[in-house]
Amino acid sequence: MAPSMMPGTYRRGGSGATIRYTVVPCPLGYLLVAATERGICAVRLGDSESELEDGLRRVFPAAWLERDQAALGRWVRELLDYLEGNRPHLDLPLDVQATAFQRRVWDALRAIPRGSTRSYQEVAEAIGQPTAARAVARACAANPVALVVPCHRVVREDGGLGGYRWGIERKRALLELERRGNACESTARFPA
Repeated sequence: MAPSMMPGTYRRGGSGATIRYTVVPCPLGYLLVAATERGICAVRLGDSESELEDGLRRVFPAAWLERDQAALGRWVRELLDYLEGNRPHLDLPLDVQATAFQRRVWDALRAIPRGSTRSYQEVAEAIGQPTAARAVARACAANPVALVVPCHRVVREDGGLGGYRWGIERKRALLELERRGNACESTARFPA
């Protein structure tokens, strides 16, 4: 995969970047997919198109944002197929910034089998940092590509759902879909 957007570009709110995006209805409300020429930079879930568009503008206030459903159609269809249980894997090119720690956490999340969950502590242990459960939670919260990186599969130690950036009801629905076999695990690739 091509190198991701430069860290400075992200810090400057996407200055100089062109980001194409679209918003479509999905079984969980609305789905926003946004991408640079290198790959997907955001997958968000929400209750309305305007909420999702406003959120994208807040993350990339200096980028040129262009709504373009045709350019993103294939990736949107893959994500919708995933939600409908018709796609066994998501193998989508990504253009996201991540620390080395976040990348390790996100890779560990993608290794959790669909229909299964892990605690924040179990994920910390899986990446070889057993005292980093809180940092794992922060990495989950920072995940910019919902579904592609299945942070919904991480729960509290006591089995409670914990939090979810896109709403606890969506997390509950995703876990239920996966338990019934109606959503599939991801094999997205992250830049090195």
